[in-house]
Amino acid sequence: MEKRRTTLVLTVGMVAAAAIIELLMGRVPWCTCGSIKLWHGVVQSSENSQHISDWYTFSHVIHGIGFYALLALWARWLPWDRRFVLAVLLESAWEVFENTPFVIDRYRAATISLDYYGDSVVNSVCDIGAMMFGFWLAGRVPWWVSLTLVIVMEIGVGYTVRDNLTLNILMLIHPLESIRRWQMGG
Repeated sequence: MEKRRTTLVLTVGMVAAAAIIELLMGRVPWCTCGSIKLWHGVVQSSENSQHISDWYTFSHVIHGIGFYALLALWARWLPWDRRFVLAVLLESAWEVFENTPFVIDRYRAATISLDYYGDSVVNSVCDIGAMMFGFWLAGRVPWWVSLTLVIVMEIGVGYTVRDNLTLNILMLIHPLESIRRWQMGG
């Protein structure tokens, strides 16, 4: 019981710290439209990444599956709860970094996210929650189910909105004009 309490306190503390840092960085608590939607499915919209979930939520589930796999390989000596806390730390750090002017400007310059101005704090916290779900899920299903889910999410989101985690990483690291044109519908 003490182990679970420690895991919970550390997890809540890291997510709260990320939220506070983002607020101090000037991130809006929730969508400036005045509402909080469970789902916002329009990628090319000023409300993208402002609500509880969107098409990029699937990427964060994949982060969780990926963190689970990597930590199971590289840190297998750590108990599950410590690997989980480490994954939450990594995702929280990413959410803070993702909302810096450096990354926001990179997204706007190199990807189809021309109207991207960063996540709301609600979206960011929920993205961390989506990663936690992916990590938890990967620990409960056979590895091939996790891999199948990643492939299905990547293909499904890629087909639906012409973007996904793989394309997002590629376009941030090494933008290709041909992919950018395809993503814009050309």
